[in-house]
Amino acid sequence: MADAVTSTTLLDSDRLAIIQLTNTSDGTGESAVTKVDVSGLQTNNFGKACTGVRLAKIVYSTFGMSVKLLWDATTDTICWDLNENYTDSEDFTEFGGIVNTAGTGKTGDIKLTTTGHASGDSYVIVLTLIKDYAA
Repeated sequence: MADAVTSTTLLDSDRLAIIQLTNTSDGTGESAVTKVDVSGLQTNNFGKACTGVRLAKIVYSTFGMSVKLLWDATTDTICWDLNENYTDSEDFTEFGGIVNTAGTGKTGDIKLTTTGHASGDSYVIVLTLIKDYAA
């Protein structure tokens, strides 16, 4: 059996993508699972594909586990840590969002890893992402 997970795109426009992630764990957990695949996001009005995102806002609630959001690369880098048994919201729009700091092999995608998960633990995460496009 595996954790019961969902990934729901609430908005995918030229400028923003809003994605809701949920998990109810059976104790299996998630390890570096791709949650935001930028190649699957809508192109802009000029037909350009999204090449990356910046984390503009995050609203989350965790129960019994912590969550790491990761920038995908040859060696993943931390995007944001979500504490265990915590509910919070963060807004980074004042300075244009948290930028992808990944190095070699950077894809623009966001992955997710859970830690300390046990059966019945859960999370709900809503990501507001600013979409970037190649020049």
